[in-house]
Amino acid sequence: MDLIKIGKFIAATRKEKNITQEKLAEKLNITDRAISKWERGLSLPDADKMLELCSILDINVNKLLNGEIIDMKDYNKKTEELLIKMAKQEELKNKELLTSMWIILIVSVVFYVAIILLAVYTLKKGTLLGIIICVSTLIFLVAGFISLKFEVDAGYYECKNCHCKFVPT
Repeated sequence: MDLIKIGKFIAATRKEKNITQEKLAEKLNITDRAISKWERGLSLPDADKMLELCSILDINVNKLLNGEIIDMKDYNKKTEELLIKMAKQEELKNKELLTSMWIILIVSVVFYVAIILLAVYTLKKGTLLGIIICVSTLIFLVAGFISLKFEVDAGYYECKNCHCKFVPT
């Protein structure tokens, strides 16, 4: 999606309706700075505000996300293109999450093993050794849970038929 194109479309549609940024912001219960960010192409409206914005500007979400008025003959084509773009963006985000998950896991395993070996060979016995082992194990477990969260967020556990996400027990 072209944020700048969408932003210009929001601005043009708002101006056609003779609505100021301040009035639009007031209707949406947000700041006019948020409207300005949308119109400059720095961000998109949140999903809950997107529907309200479309209602106020008298457009549909497809027109908003394409950043243009769509002829009915091109409507299906534009919708398909938009869905493909959104699917590609989602896939890229999921790949980034899974890459982050593996990096966290590998780094945490390496540090965990290094800390345990260093502690065992330098301290031999004592309370300090037990504390180091317990704390490093706790940190390792937290890293593991964060990695699992990334994996779940990436949709790794998703039904191929109905696309329902689930967490195995």
